[in-house]
Amino acid sequence: MHEDTGYVPTKYDSVFWIDVERIQPNPYQPRRNFSEEGLSSLAESIRQYGVLQPLVVTRTDVEKPEGGLESLYELIAGERRLRASKIAGLRQVPVVIRQGDTNLTKLELAIIENLQREDLNAIDRAKALKKLIEDFGISHAETAAKIGKSREYVSNSLRLLSLPEHIQNSVVDKEISEGHARTLLALSDKPEELETLFKEITLKRLSVRAAEGIARSIAQERVRKYHRKTPEMVELEKSLTETLGTRVIIETNAEGGRLLIDFFSPDDLSVLAASLIPRSDIEANKQIDEVETNSIIEDPVPPAAPEETPDDELYSVSGFTV
Repeated sequence: MHEDTGYVPTKYDSVFWIDVERIQPNPYQPRRNFSEEGLSSLAESIRQYGVLQPLVVTRTDVEKPEGGLESLYELIAGERRLRASKIAGLRQVPVVIRQGDTNLTKLELAIIENLQREDLNAIDRAKALKKLIEDFGISHAETAAKIGKSREYVSNSLRLLSLPEHIQNSVVDKEISEGHARTLLALSDKPEELETLFKEITLKRLSVRAAEGIARSIAQERVRKYHRKTPEMVELEKSLTETLGTRVIIETNAEGGRLLIDFFSPDDLSVLAASLIPRSDIEANKQIDEVETNSIIEDPVPPAAPEETPDDELYSVSGFTV
């Protein structure tokens, strides 16, 4: 039959059943975060239907201390299926054994398999790409060709690793999206601004577009003439930002300047108004008190001017003395 169809057998034809305990994890596995809920769901599916897609492993024969050979299996692809199979209580899983693969091939296969999954987070992907580049000495362009992506895609992914670790963890934990993380990269040379924007994103649940707008305004502010701001203005700007819980920017120009206060919803505006109005009332009452105090110290009615001498008396003889 093979001759009739021109079929050529491959090393992937045979599926073997291997004890789960004999399969070692892939040291190049890019995925570091596995959802417990997702694993439980997959385990339940495996209990009902079994493992529908074989795992991919490599085999190495090693000599046992007591003599003889023992086959060891190392996982290339299918770690979620392996973990879920253990949760489901399976003793064996179906595998396809690949022969002669190098460590580079193992890493490539693991990355490619995970890149084809939508739930691989951007940080784990970036770390895997970095490992591929550093451990095996290949360029960004070569890496891009191996995973079927552009060089810019690889370079932009790697840039995410320059973010502070707690922000990277927020991407892994899905507190912020990859789009948010890329927006924060624009402020990588301004740590304080980056941290402030990160807090706004997480606390106010800002959209990527809103975050981009803020980052853009900061970039525009960066090109303005900062020397017009006095140290007192900079400190006041920082104090207002902390007090109001939102970004406050003082802009200066030749005629004076303006105070910019960001808000992102009607609720935000109401909170800001509630914070600002009491302060205005206090200042107004203070001014009234000063006016009342001044009215006690100084008589508001000016003293009468001295009476003028009538013209008739000015030229009267009685007005002269010898």
